Amino acid sequence: MDNLYTLLMQAAMIVLGLCLFACLFRAVRGPSTSDRIVAVNMTGTFVITIILFLSLLMKEDYLIDIALIYAMLSFLAVVLLCRIYIGIHRAKKAREEKKDA
Repeated sequence: MDNLYTLLMQAAMIVLGLCLFACLFRAVRGPSTSDRIVAVNMTGTFVITIILFLSLLMKEDYLIDIALIYAMLSFLAVVLLCRIYIGIHRAKKAREEKKDA
């Protein structure tokens, strides 16, 4: 039974790893900036989930703390990216309005 549990966890981590690479691809090749920001957020979520699976698989409690710290850093990174994107969008909109006037 323990061997089946380990095999299931490894299969789940492989699927999560494939999803992580798909999100990284979307972050690089995304058609718009908002798609890239969402992909970065999903990448952080997948990394947190993989860390939590590793903590269950290895039976190490300190990895849960690392996942929590990574979640806070990922949240702050996405908020910062959104703030930068909003600033660039507003500046571009102001330039367009100034050019039209």
